[in-house]
Amino acid sequence: MQAEELLKEVRRIKIRTNRIVEEVIGGEYHSAFKGRGLEFSEVREYVAEDDIRSIDWNVTARMGTPYVKRFVEERELTIQLLVDLSDSMDFGAGKRLKRETCAEISGLLGFSAIKNNDKIGLIGFSDKIEEYIPPRKGVRTVLRMVRDLLEIETAGGTDISVALEHLLSVQRRRAVVFLISDFHATGFENILKMASMKYDLIPVWVDSGLELNPPRAMIPLLPLEGGRPRTVDFSSRRIREMYMQAAMKHREQLNTVFSKLGLDYISVTAGTDMYHSFRRFFEKRKRKMIR
Repeated sequence: MQAEELLKEVRRIKIRTNRIVEEVIGGEYHSAFKGRGLEFSEVREYVAEDDIRSIDWNVTARMGTPYVKRFVEERELTIQLLVDLSDSMDFGAGKRLKRETCAEISGLLGFSAIKNNDKIGLIGFSDKIEEYIPPRKGVRTVLRMVRDLLEIETAGGTDISVALEHLLSVQRRRAVVFLISDFHATGFENILKMASMKYDLIPVWVDSGLELNPPRAMIPLLPLEGGRPRTVDFSSRRIREMYMQAAMKHREQLNTVFSKLGLDYISVTAGTDMYHSFRRFFEKRKRKMIR
């Protein structure tokens, strides 16, 4: 993107995602993730609605009247975004590439973190680490993430193992991790399992919209994972069916991997309204926590 176009896109993402967080997503995000536990807040006099199990008997004995301990949730979380910047992310249908969708997702999660006083960081990757922003608070951190995701030029395939290895080396404490990719990669299952045991890991699967239902036309495809650009004739029934079968097989394999690890994932199509997908996910997580 040219500088003026980049600035315009960052502003658009800021305005749109911030508004959605304020009006729709913010409360669901807060409810979907637990804090680090409970911390002592104060001792106050007992009232009829209080649970008798919260009575502080030492203070009660000293004061001669019942007192209870009050605890509050130690809320502050660390959110880590692992965002795929490989060749295949520069592909999409309509007006939105997968990479632009990833930038918007990062804005949505970033402003949700700000609203809830959480830290947020970024690991951008292809077949190597392209960008690392340590977890911090504040609007400037989120805008930098969005800008860099739109601006960084890369040339490489997807190596999810590299991203997860870097995460394990820099993020020693528990965190909520969003792994945002089209998952055109192999051999990452073991380290994904390791990471899912340490972090609250949430895959976000971004597809272009063309991958499962390509139009019946000649489509120029950008390089996928370091390959050469080429034009594919999807008006050919045989080619179209082979392509769609390969796409479905890829989806089924990922479903199997995520299911075995007990990971709930979010599915997003570039160029569509992704906010419903995130809201449904947050509401589902909230219901699980209530049970």
